[in-house]
Amino acid sequence: MKAADVMTTQIVTVRPDASVRAVAETLLTHGISAVPVVDESGAPLGIISEGDLMPRNEKAREARQDWWLQMLSEGGEVHPDYLQFLKSDRRTAAQIMVSPVLTVDEDLPIAEIADLLYEKNIKRVPVLRAGRVVGIVSRADLLKTLAGPAHTGSRDPVHDDGHLRPVASDKLEALSHRGQVAPPPPHEAATDEFSAAAFQALGIEHERHEEEQRREAKRIAEEKHHRQASQMLAAHLTDEAWEHMMHNARAMAQKGEADYLLLRFPAELCTDHGRAVNVPDPEWPSTLRGMAADIYLRWKSELRPHGFTLTARVVDFPDGIPGDIGLFLNWAKKED
Repeated sequence: MKAADVMTTQIVTVRPDASVRAVAETLLTHGISAVPVVDESGAPLGIISEGDLMPRNEKAREARQDWWLQMLSEGGEVHPDYLQFLKSDRRTAAQIMVSPVLTVDEDLPIAEIADLLYEKNIKRVPVLRAGRVVGIVSRADLLKTLAGPAHTGSRDPVHDDGHLRPVASDKLEALSHRGQVAPPPPHEAATDEFSAAAFQALGIEHERHEEEQRREAKRIAEEKHHRQASQMLAAHLTDEAWEHMMHNARAMAQKGEADYLLLRFPAELCTDHGRAVNVPDPEWPSTLRGMAADIYLRWKSELRPHGFTLTARVVDFPDGIPGDIGLFLNWAKKED
């Protein structure tokens, strides 16, 4: 398998003259942790991650908590030290990006990409075609491949002789464990007796420990989801962020795509938690709030008259209920 087989193609980019605020808005709007910086032709100039947006001043650094999201919350509480940082910071994407940026060709085998991510200790790498950014391969993309067909929806790759081929090097396997803390061993059974009952007790203890971990992971995910919904409810769409969305949508059209994900947001941002979108109910736009509502109104006034459509759909269903919702800008020709 090659980079083109696993890369994410719905990429988001920024221009080198974008402000720090615009970069932060881009990360928030799309729920991503890094964004490539490209020139007019789509050639990579650098990459910016959340860490590159952090204040350099130690006092301001301590003051911020998810500051790149708080900065977008008009009327929200932002620490005065960070407000001062915003007023004094006039940097652009070109000034804070990491450059030169490591890139790979779309034909590079994923085993070599895994080696690169492992050796350089990076989380993602842009993919090029004819010198232009056409996708991104992240650790998550590679780990989905490592997980197998149940996660990727594709068949296992095979050699010409019919034998299974490893999807990547041992570095890919190592990536799946990097940053993870080994779970504590289950408590020993109450007895050291070498019996089936003692072994059964060990199994029960293991299952209990696994269930506790699942509940804790679910709790953390729900808290993060709720926090993100609150932040996006307070945030508002700026002209600069809208221009970036339109720039990225045009780039997707140039690659032959027929739609573009403008915003992915928690279903909590809807007044009915996404039920109208899921049905779908024609009145779903009336349930939108915060930035999602701003995007809808902007589309209605500026893009709908020019033939663009806007659709909403649930993109994941944790525990069988709507999780995240996507707002998609569409320009495909309607069938007669």
